[in-house]
Amino acid sequence: MPTIEYNDITINVDDEGYLLNAEEWNEKVACGLTQTVEDVDECDLTDERIEILKFMRDYYNRFESFPIVRHVCKNVHQENECLYEQFIDPIKAWKIAGLPKPTPDAIARIRHELE
Repeated sequence: MPTIEYNDITINVDDEGYLLNAEEWNEKVACGLTQTVEDVDECDLTDERIEILKFMRDYYNRFESFPIVRHVCKNVHQENECLYEQFIDPIKAWKIAGLPKPTPDAIARIRHELE
């Protein structure tokens, strides 16, 4: 099983880097995932980015699906393009939020929203 080492924690992920146990997610885990997903040396999760991740997690926990991309920013009271400005790719944000790998249909829907 692949792992990510971040500070004093070990993060268990699948072969594609998705967190295996969503219940283990917290801001420290998000920092570890960020460094791997975005290939950065420092954790750069601002309050705005954390707010987006928490909204995505809350939405998933309520509806078991990916939120409509344009509604994410509206619900966290940020500018319309916040998801792209903060994360570039909604799938990266999803992964950093510690959520399970989206289905191919969900990924296709997200990609369609980007067009």
